Amino acid sequence: MIILPPDIRFALRTNNIARRAAQRDGRPEPDAVPVLKLFNPIGPAIWIATELGADDDALFGAADLGFECPELGYFSASEIAAIRLPFGMRIERDTAFATRTPLSVWADIARRLSSLREAEAAIARTERGTPDPRSTGGG
Repeated sequence: MIILPPDIRFALRTNNIARRAAQRDGRPEPDAVPVLKLFNPIGPAIWIATELGADDDALFGAADLGFECPELGYFSASEIAAIRLPFGMRIERDTAFATRTPLSVWADIARRLSSLREAEAAIARTERGTPDPRSTGGG
């Protein structure tokens, strides 16, 4: 089982409530910042999430299973937690994950680079103030 600390669960639920309220009121939906990252410690799969549904299972965010086609959508926390990897390993939560970049930017960069992991590296450089060498010169 993937343990979601109370602060992460609260942030995910708050983002879900804010999006649903915007839909209900006919306002633009907020562009939330991801607050959760899950990853395969021995493979390429990575998930980042901005929302947790009222069912406490449906996460919304971006997923990349390593096939060069990251996608936005819903994924099941319980299904991810049920994945069994070699050597008794499981999908893990990145306890150090933090970003200031909204999900739409993550998605745009991940699509352009065909990888959520590559997007994470590019965003980390930007958030640290280090230019991405691939974005300079002749573009």
